[in-house]
Amino acid sequence: MGFVLVSAIWISGCAGGQLGKQNSEEYRNGMVVSASPDASKVGLDILKKGGNAVDAAVAVQFALAVVYPNAGNIGGGGFLVYRSAEGETNTLDFREKAGAAASRNMYLDSTGQPIVDKSLYGQLAAGVPGSVAGMITAHEKYGKLKWADLLEPAVQLARKGFAITARQAAELNDLRDKFVQFNPFGTALIKEGQWAKGDLLTQSELANTLEQIRDKGRAGFYEGAVADSLLLEMKRGGGILTKEDLKNYQAVWRNAVTGTYKGYRIITMPPPSSGGIALIQLLKSVAPYPLRKWGNHADSTVQVMVEAERRVYADRATHLGDPDFYAVPGKELMEDDYIRSRMKTFSWSKATASAVVKAGGIKGKEHEETTHFSIVDKAGNAVSVTTTLNGSYGAAVVVKGAGFLLNNEMDDFSVKPGSPNMYGLVGGEANAIAPGKRMLSSMTPTIIEKDRKLFMVVGTPGGSTIITSVFQTILNVIEFDQNMQQAVTSKRFHHQWLPDEVYIEEGALDSLNQSRLKSRGYILTPRGPIGRVDAILKTKWGYYQGGADPRGDDLSLGW
Repeated sequence: MGFVLVSAIWISGCAGGQLGKQNSEEYRNGMVVSASPDASKVGLDILKKGGNAVDAAVAVQFALAVVYPNAGNIGGGGFLVYRSAEGETNTLDFREKAGAAASRNMYLDSTGQPIVDKSLYGQLAAGVPGSVAGMITAHEKYGKLKWADLLEPAVQLARKGFAITARQAAELNDLRDKFVQFNPFGTALIKEGQWAKGDLLTQSELANTLEQIRDKGRAGFYEGAVADSLLLEMKRGGGILTKEDLKNYQAVWRNAVTGTYKGYRIITMPPPSSGGIALIQLLKSVAPYPLRKWGNHADSTVQVMVEAERRVYADRATHLGDPDFYAVPGKELMEDDYIRSRMKTFSWSKATASAVVKAGGIKGKEHEETTHFSIVDKAGNAVSVTTTLNGSYGAAVVVKGAGFLLNNEMDDFSVKPGSPNMYGLVGGEANAIAPGKRMLSSMTPTIIEKDRKLFMVVGTPGGSTIITSVFQTILNVIEFDQNMQQAVTSKRFHHQWLPDEVYIEEGALDSLNQSRLKSRGYILTPRGPIGRVDAILKTKWGYYQGGADPRGDDLSLGW
């Protein structure tokens, strides 16, 4: 999940469900909110046909691989948080893995310094894809409709094509040289001349691959012709993934990370996502302070949130990694006494310098082109899914003969502990590269309960800004009484320990609050849009209210 600064299209919330507009109506029977109008429509159709939230999630995931190729994927991975209508919770880790031939120093030069592009572009940047295994695993446990019926909409979108948006046209044009560089045999993402809004993007090779997955399930991707194409791509570009890597990959069910905030129960993702633990740390850090009294984006509110973020991201850099390889001290990090001790060290009169903030002592020991979608079905089952290739259009390599993009997730490891990755995030030994290891992520798919009933489904792309975007969206609803669309649209700010700057969207802070923060030593750095939150709120009257982020082409649909 890397940095991509794109111009924002700010459109006020309104009903109607047109492209580029936000659907502010409320619905009784279910809702889908995703980054693509086409994918949202696919998901809603599945719900209307009697599918449950997991069925719709499978269909949306594969549709996004076609219509949102910069982040939607079958060549990447992600995380799924599930809550049944009866309150059962579960999380699915389908994060990518390093290949068996991966090594700790594989992206360092002879002097021990990182070779930046080596972990960002080309075949060597890819981890073992997890999305297909993840969707199959989710469907086997919770799915209701036939697998083939869930894949068919994506097959048709790839075969017949879809009309690209103005934003997508600009992205494809901007990346043309990169696609040409890494795809000498061509790809559907390259055309003669410039792409324009409304152009039809057809992807016949991807359609063939999706048909293989539709008809053969796991074997249609991790074995056979598609796997052979992937392995040839590895050989062609110096990648390291093997037949055994593909065969051995498994998605993993993990117990959710849970916590509370003022009577709300937070259900979120455990490691190798850093998002769940960090989110609960942030919420607990600010809970003692009267944010509602101070007001949204007031200098005091921003200050306490930034100081919490500074300390939590320092913890992230040291203590979080793949739990199958490292004993993550999650319980200790979320203890109330620990969090209170961390927050005692900041002064209201002066910003804490990140240089003096270290990870807390524990006893015993991403262009931001990810994408997120939230779904609730008629019965009340809910799914929150965040999925990614890492950078925009991943490693820029489209597998010849199979039509899907490779991820560049290897950059999410600490390529060299102490050195920043593409998001400026610094990592440590817990996230060092190792064969078969899952790289640390900031993805934070989350479901919230109130009084043991569903309250919110939320998540976002945004690389290192994912955690803080989810954090702010939750506070916008709970503390500042915003509806779901307002909470998603509200301007955001972000701090991640290092670099020691507060990134702010244009208009996020007025001049008076900016002046007050600067006088205390905070460095405020304007930047482009932060995150693209897609969320669902269940109102006290039992209706579903969608929030589709106007920073993209996102759309909420319900019935």
